Amino acid sequence: MLPFFTNPYPDELLYSAIARYHFYSGNLDCKDTLEELFGSRSVIPSVEIGSNFTILAEKLGHQYSVESLLTNHTIYPYYASFLSKQRQQEILENVKGDGQGLYTRLGIVAGGICRKDGLYYCSTCAKADAECYGEPYIHREHQLQGIDYCSHHEIPLRKYPKTNDSRIEYIRFELKHMDLSPLYEIDSHKELAIHLAKQAYKLLNLPLHYLSREQINSKYRTLLREYNLITSSNRVRQQEMYQAIKSTLPNSFLQRYESAVNNNDEYNWLRILTRNLKRHVHPFRHLLFLYFLQYSVEKLVDIDEDDGAFGRGPFSCLNKAAAHYKKFIISNVIVTRDFKTKNLIGTFTCSCGFIYSRKHTTDMFEIGRIKAFGDVWLEKLHDLQQQNLSIRAIARELGVDFKTVKRYLIGNVEIKQVKSHRDNDDILGIYKQDLLKEIKKHPNLSRTALRNKYKKQYMYLYRYDKVWLDEALPERRYGQNTIKKVNWAKRDQQYVQEINRLHQKLLQSEKPIRITISKIGKSLGTLANLEQHLNKLPKTNKLLNDIVESVKDFQLRRCYKIIDDLLENDQEIFLWQIQRKAAIKSHHFHAIQPMLESYIEMKQEVTNNERTTS
Repeated sequence: MLPFFTNPYPDELLYSAIARYHFYSGNLDCKDTLEELFGSRSVIPSVEIGSNFTILAEKLGHQYSVESLLTNHTIYPYYASFLSKQRQQEILENVKGDGQGLYTRLGIVAGGICRKDGLYYCSTCAKADAECYGEPYIHREHQLQGIDYCSHHEIPLRKYPKTNDSRIEYIRFELKHMDLSPLYEIDSHKELAIHLAKQAYKLLNLPLHYLSREQINSKYRTLLREYNLITSSNRVRQQEMYQAIKSTLPNSFLQRYESAVNNNDEYNWLRILTRNLKRHVHPFRHLLFLYFLQYSVEKLVDIDEDDGAFGRGPFSCLNKAAAHYKKFIISNVIVTRDFKTKNLIGTFTCSCGFIYSRKHTTDMFEIGRIKAFGDVWLEKLHDLQQQNLSIRAIARELGVDFKTVKRYLIGNVEIKQVKSHRDNDDILGIYKQDLLKEIKKHPNLSRTALRNKYKKQYMYLYRYDKVWLDEALPERRYGQNTIKKVNWAKRDQQYVQEINRLHQKLLQSEKPIRITISKIGKSLGTLANLEQHLNKLPKTNKLLNDIVESVKDFQLRRCYKIIDDLLENDQEIFLWQIQRKAAIKSHHFHAIQPMLESYIEMKQEVTNNERTTS
């Protein structure tokens, strides 16, 4: 245990406390400080989080733990709420040990935005710290990516002028290097930027692992339901949500913080955030999404997780005639959407035959509409009638309007029963009669005319009794000029020219696109012929065999383009950098690595020869 340590101040980064310890201990070499704190001279200082916390906590004494250091003196809580429970545990183990792969698991490497290339401070905070503690220190909230304002004093942050000259050097804030004059800038988005800074500070102060990615996603769906952005099939209305985001968040602000949404990109951050994907979305973008939903971090904590529009079930039967009235015995709900109001409608079917529906915004014991009463209800109705009760008394007993009772007793209403799969035969019979009547009435109608006139019947019969339909329909009619002979040789030559033009266009595309028969066919509107009639198109077939790319070919072309760009800009080439930019999985990248190395060697040799010649 250390004889003393510079105990961290409120909201101080652990890095800052260690920097102060190094200064006050009198150590000249940072490696001596590292050995005293971590028992190793090879630990690399980390501003944001750090590693080897188990050893450090033991050295500092019982008042410190790995969890308390991680929660109160690193930026980890900024990211923690948006990580899966499994990833949270993995990171906790990472910081206890050497921290290998920590920032990759955290998503800072892949999903980082608005990266800060130094240390930042608030001039008012620094002045207050000097008065209160005798020295300024590094506040963790001022180092968060995407945050440019102090959440307390609402002024822009300044960059500390001193930077690291060595990877193992610790920087300690000193007043002599700081500009303490208030900084005021004209910023049209100041109000929004300050709001996000305050929300980021709230994230930092949540209890460790109080929320997880699974909970956050479920809470988001609850909020999206309030905005009617969840379909009856439980999918997010991506297009409508995109339009709503556009009208809420200024595009100039989103571009400034590297968060503009490209709706044509299937993996833009907004789609990833609202889908159950494993990709990381930066915490700053989560804060943008909460701003769009008009919710704060505190309110999000209190929001219930999503159980669907009508909950998880079971659901209550509201048949007053049944012994199980208001008991939760209905296991499923069928969710649809009202065509006019767009409200979600739940339909509940009980084994007693009672079917009712209601909106998702109404009370669980409220009936919107009764679709079928069922045998139990009808039996109760007749029992009450035999007791010589008045119609109004029966209506009160059954929980319906007296007019409904009157109609059913008179018998002028068709009793709706629960439909089952056995009803298909009845439906088939009815639809067959409809079609046969029309054919008999208008024998000259063509198949197409019949299909257009009886679309519902035609499609149902086509699906469930195609043989009968084909026999019942009139003979197919072919006009004299209906069948035209195709000049396949001419079409073959035309396709070759069109495909060559498209091929060059695809190769020149800024974002590489894999060249496949499907891509070419869909782009030219000739997919059916390319898939079914290539035997009649020999030149087209040969051209496609030459230009269509396998997955491996496409991966190589992507990597070659990246290499060419790096060489053109005189940048150093690293294979890991190529893999990351090309987004190729490791086991696939290892297979093409020898070819890439040969290509790099060849291109470098050509470049060197050109320079020598010139």
